Amino acid sequence: MLWYCVKRLLRSLGSLCIIIVIVFCLLRLMPIEGYFPNYDKMSAQEIQNGLQKMGLTAPLYQQLFHFFGELLHGDLGVSNIYRVDYPIVRIIAQKAPVSIEFGLIAMAISLPLGLALGVLMAKKKGGFWDQFGTAYIVFIEAVPIMLIYLFLQLYGTGVFHLGILYDSDKPATAILPVLSLALPSVSGYAMWLRRFMVDESNMEYIKFAKAKGVPNNAIWFRHVFRNAMVPLVQLIPGSLLLTIAGSIYVESLYSIPGMGGLLVDVIKRQDNTMVQALVIVFAALSIFGLLLGDILMAIVDPRISLTKKAVSR
Repeated sequence: MLWYCVKRLLRSLGSLCIIIVIVFCLLRLMPIEGYFPNYDKMSAQEIQNGLQKMGLTAPLYQQLFHFFGELLHGDLGVSNIYRVDYPIVRIIAQKAPVSIEFGLIAMAISLPLGLALGVLMAKKKGGFWDQFGTAYIVFIEAVPIMLIYLFLQLYGTGVFHLGILYDSDKPATAILPVLSLALPSVSGYAMWLRRFMVDESNMEYIKFAKAKGVPNNAIWFRHVFRNAMVPLVQLIPGSLLLTIAGSIYVESLYSIPGMGGLLVDVIKRQDNTMVQALVIVFAALSIFGLLLGDILMAIVDPRISLTKKAVSR
């Protein structure tokens, strides 16, 4: 298990390093206006001096090595436009708790609802709950998610008279953003759990258990649900970690001061160093979410082999 974790960690670090190099190089091709808050008022000599001070006139490989060195010390640089000369790590530390709070609340709603709906769909295959759940999943998957968010905002504020923008002093204004984050996730959990449970219910050992007279509820919850949760467990750590990043569109739509809205803001302002840092953070969360999912799935199901078995000839 330890050797498997080490190998997966090294692969994840390798993937992250490749992403960092690509993002770093691409942003060096962007206009240099993103490094100066008052670019239009600066002379050519002032711009050149500023670029030299930031090390942007050095060869690209030297800039990259320097950036990796700073990254190992937990330094993501400073903001040039969003907050001039303010450490990016501190900005993220201020924004992340807001996204974490919204994400965890949304996940606490979507995960139980999605699992419950998935169980009902699988257990009552072809019945009302299966048809209802299928219609809900098709709606969520077919309709552009931005329209769903706008629909919730329009009718939530118009019918229920909830605030259109988030206000930390008014808890009711958090209802619509949380629902916007939770409702689409319900369909994903329900869809995959139903699929895994239906596949599991057709296995030979389930038919054998029914032939032995094992109670139906025991079969569904002790065997079908338990084994169907193994592949689904792989998705949960990634979903949990990505709550730190927040939802880019939802946070922008409701003016939530989290990391998702922050990314949109710094892209609009062309703050290159901030964009670079946030993209790297989001990429790291995605990669290590997948890593934790693989490890957790192996822990939950000891039958999964973590090493290649020698083939006898």
